[in-house]
Amino acid sequence: MELKFTKMHGAGNDFIVFNAIEQDLSALTADDWRALGNRQFGIGADQILLVEKPTIAGMDFKYTIYNNDGSLVENCGNGARCFVKYVYDQGLTQHLANTREVAVQIATGTMVLKLNDDGSVTVNMGAPGFVAADLPAVVDGLPTRAQAEDTLYEVQLTHGERRDISLVSMGNPHAVQIVTDVDAAPVLTEGAELEVHPMFPRRVNVGFMQVMNPHHIKVRIFERGAGETLACGTGACAAVVAGIRRGVLTSPVRVSARGGELSIAWAGTGEPVLMSGPAVTVFDGQITI
Repeated sequence: MELKFTKMHGAGNDFIVFNAIEQDLSALTADDWRALGNRQFGIGADQILLVEKPTIAGMDFKYTIYNNDGSLVENCGNGARCFVKYVYDQGLTQHLANTREVAVQIATGTMVLKLNDDGSVTVNMGAPGFVAADLPAVVDGLPTRAQAEDTLYEVQLTHGERRDISLVSMGNPHAVQIVTDVDAAPVLTEGAELEVHPMFPRRVNVGFMQVMNPHHIKVRIFERGAGETLACGTGACAAVVAGIRRGVLTSPVRVSARGGELSIAWAGTGEPVLMSGPAVTVFDGQITI
């Protein structure tokens, strides 16, 4: 089986994108996604994105995402920006009334993606959620404290230290903590531990946020199923939302990740999160499976 693909990235968060409308990928398995995502023996990527026909009326495309460990993921904001640039560049939006704006179906709902004139992409990520059971997260018996509009959950790590985390759903689960120096934060060790903490039965994305000022943060994200990535769109959104709810940030917020910068705006509870940032095509290729 020979498949055409495009390698892309959004602020360093990199993807393999497949046109699954014109190519049949139904025979591929989790082992195949792992092999494709392997940086030593495959193409290499944080996630693999599929452009598919929608199954919900009114949607232009279906957007399916695999982590590089072969697992399905509910949402990926950086990937969404690459998604809309891909379908536009490939001519897949020519039948639409507005070729630069598409509505996509994801595992947990829908999103609207817009390609801007300057080449950046704005994604309506939908309204965030804060109900622990919906992430899901098991919080019974955990110490909590209120900070402004947020509820912080105190989680004990294996070495005995405790961390206050905010819980945010961006269609996928996030646990966000504030640190004094994000570059020195134990992202690889604590991120890996919190990802599989018993309170998260389906694992979690772990965010580490340093507040530079009310309109600027630095972040590092340990992504569920992928490890630390150079950027994470939903992680950036979750961090900004958590910071606004804690009363330490004011919208809009510039988010500096290791791979680049994003702009996040959020008007408050019940309102959608708007994320803008780059989407870059690296190369097109073909691979035999």
